[in-house]
Amino acid sequence: MVSFSGHRACAVLTFLAAFSALTAASASAQSSINFTGGFSIDPEQVYGGVSWTSPDIGGRFRIRPGIDGGFGDGLRLGNINIDLIVKFPLGNSGWSLIQGGGPVITVSKFSDFEDAPRELHAGGSYLFGFQHDSGFFADFRVGGGGFVPQLKIGAGYAVEIK
Repeated sequence: MVSFSGHRACAVLTFLAAFSALTAASASAQSSINFTGGFSIDPEQVYGGVSWTSPDIGGRFRIRPGIDGGFGDGLRLGNINIDLIVKFPLGNSGWSLIQGGGPVITVSKFSDFEDAPRELHAGGSYLFGFQHDSGFFADFRVGGGGFVPQLKIGAGYAVEIK
């Protein structure tokens, strides 16, 4: 369980990341809402989630805060990711390589016990994937920390916001 000062640090970090994401602006690139789903290993779960990708900030860098929920393996997880990502176009194919990562805040609850408490954990993750200009993407996320899934494999669709 994270102490009260840990809760305060997580709240400050979340506020700063959200503030940075909302104040970022660029005329050349659009932001997007991303819908994703997939499965994780350790714990073995299925998950679904949503994220927002900022326009380019400082070249190819973007901020991608997101939230997802997973269930299975006797556990329910809610993950809040605050990722800094970079996109590398792969020629004229319409595909881009995506890499990045950042902190993860996880709320966990054991579903096999009736009065199980919710616990707050922190960790980090690294993201690697591919995205097409049409919006389709697939990614792998390697995580570490308390109750952060060790490997997530997902696919989804990004809807551009104009």
